[in-house]
Amino acid sequence: MQRNYRREYDKYQGTSVQKKRRAMRNKARRTMLRTGKVHKGDGTDVAHKVALSKGGKNVASNWKVQSDNANRSFARKGHALKSEVSKRERRK
Repeated sequence: MQRNYRREYDKYQGTSVQKKRRAMRNKARRTMLRTGKVHKGDGTDVAHKVALSKGGKNVASNWKVQSDNANRSFARKGHALKSEVSKRERRK
């Protein structure tokens, strides 16, 4: 079965919340490009220390430069992402 990108956009990526988050991520990248901390094609992403979905702010103090592999992959534990599980819960 092929992936239905149109349906995916309509149900998730096209929602107003996701559009706002995408705009915030793009703003963070543009700002870091202007300051020279990242460069086009360098294999890095501008990540948020506290994710936007977790209530993080879109300010320079909440941004970090991370390799694209590290930023786009998560260790899976059941259905929860590692970033969604607190350090205390991970120790159990």
